Amino acid sequence: SRGDLSEAEWRLLKDLLPAERGRRSRPAHDNRTIVDGILWRIRTGAPWRDVPEKYGKWMTVYQRFRRWSAAGVWEVVAATLAQAMADNSRHTVDSTTVELMFGRRRKRGQREQALGRSRGGFTCKVHCLSDARGVPLAFHLTPGEAADCISFQDVVALAAVTPAYL
Repeated sequence: SRGDLSEAEWRLLKDLLPAERGRRSRPAHDNRTIVDGILWRIRTGAPWRDVPEKYGKWMTVYQRFRRWSAAGVWEVVAATLAQAMADNSRHTVDSTTVELMFGRRRKRGQREQALGRSRGGFTCKVHCLSDARGVPLAFHLTPGEAADCISFQDVVALAAVTPAYL
């Protein structure tokens, strides 16, 4: 139907989903049919009980969605699809400073906590590398007094990309 996965989309997705085994008397439904049912439900906002029969029984679609959610399958799917669709020609690096609102910095473990003293008090700096569409690819934390140019190579190395333009 109109909102079902295309062949190209399914090729990207099929290896990311766990294989389903049916019981002796009931074979497992095809993952593609179940994913189409899940996408139909998310797209329409309808209750699970209203998922059309062509996607399988609504309880099967719901249980598979819940099982995959608990197993972290959707996080892997989202990360993989974001990388597959990323525009690797241009990247942007930016940082922001976050002020610590409570607590004190201890002498031990200062580097692990990425806290530093700057004019604003105890701060932490978050460096982010994003692609041309603004999708974050990597984050790096440093103490607040650290210069941006020091962690530039670290955040680019974390993303493991070589942009044509930065």
